[in-house]
Amino acid sequence: MRRKNFIFLLLSLSALFLFAQPKLHAQDNGIQPLPRQFRDFSLGMNLDSLRESLTNDALFNFRGERDVSFLPVQQQSLVETGGSSFIRRAFFQLMDEGVFIMSFTLNTAIIDHFSVFTHFVQRYGEPTFLNPREAVWENGNTRISIERPLTVRYIDTDVFNDILNQAALNQGQQFQLRQEFLNDF
Repeated sequence: MRRKNFIFLLLSLSALFLFAQPKLHAQDNGIQPLPRQFRDFSLGMNLDSLRESLTNDALFNFRGERDVSFLPVQQQSLVETGGSSFIRRAFFQLMDEGVFIMSFTLNTAIIDHFSVFTHFVQRYGEPTFLNPREAVWENGNTRISIERPLTVRYIDTDVFNDILNQAALNQGQQFQLRQEFLNDF
């Protein structure tokens, strides 16, 4: 009898252990990893590929060179273009010829914030940060946010953090130069 109780207890504990385990992989519960791509546009793509994708995609009213401007900061450029139907405006910011921010302002007459947010939660799980102005999903190198007014923004966090670190370094150097200048008096 004691042996049967021991076997029953062992099987019960094994079953409890197997069924009580949390999901180890996001795909087990239908949650997908964050994408770095929207349609044919992806973080890291070069300017020529971006132009070609914008020209070939009917959601955008890309006019070519008129929609591309070069920023006076560290080999950065910005591509801004109008959209048709679901997308009102789109912005692509490039650093060293690679897209590191994609921003899509959506047409709220056709699509609403709740639908986009609900879709993201179903596909990518609960946001890592949430407040009335934005919902953010983030993994190691990608950040996607849904902001108000209805804008979906993709950010390559590696490039973005490098830019922030460089700006902090430059600000520190500027402060030091200022102090040295003041000490000259």
